[in-house]
Amino acid sequence: MTREEKAKIIDGLTEKLSKTDYFYITDASGLSVAKTNNFRKLCFDKKLEYKVFKNTMIKKALENLKTDYSSFNDEVLSGFSGIIFSPESGNLPAKVIKDFRSKDKKSTKPVLKGASIDSDLFIGDDKLEMLSTLKSKVELIGDVIGLLQSPAKNVISALESGKHKLAGIVKTLSER
Repeated sequence: MTREEKAKIIDGLTEKLSKTDYFYITDASGLSVAKTNNFRKLCFDKKLEYKVFKNTMIKKALENLKTDYSSFNDEVLSGFSGIIFSPESGNLPAKVIKDFRSKDKKSTKPVLKGASIDSDLFIGDDKLEMLSTLKSKVELIGDVIGLLQSPAKNVISALESGKHKLAGIVKTLSER
């Protein structure tokens, strides 16, 4: 591969990483071709993109970004590295990895090496469970709106039920 071809790949990867708020770096080494293809298909079905790159190319692409990814250098960018790009949800790649692992009880692959969620960095496979339960911005906004609406709904329902109680009390007193 020529320098120009490498530079083109790095520029493309830099652009992809800068436009993607959520990406996971994984290690799927040791998986058979069939299992790797199944993992790619599972990612594709969930509208995720999974690509394998050389660590040096990932490192150079990350250096071109505004966020400091230097903590990825030693632990994350060694060995086999594939990147899962998620355009909409920060927890979806973690759910896909867990789902893939649950289908094959013996396998612990792909291993989460590192993740970037809105420029926050998570390193290590031990963060997978936490990342899979992470709520998206849309879910959090929905929860906040639900919490804000709850007191208003309680007041309205109390007033509605009180109206019927008050009418019943007045009717009972008038009949006596």
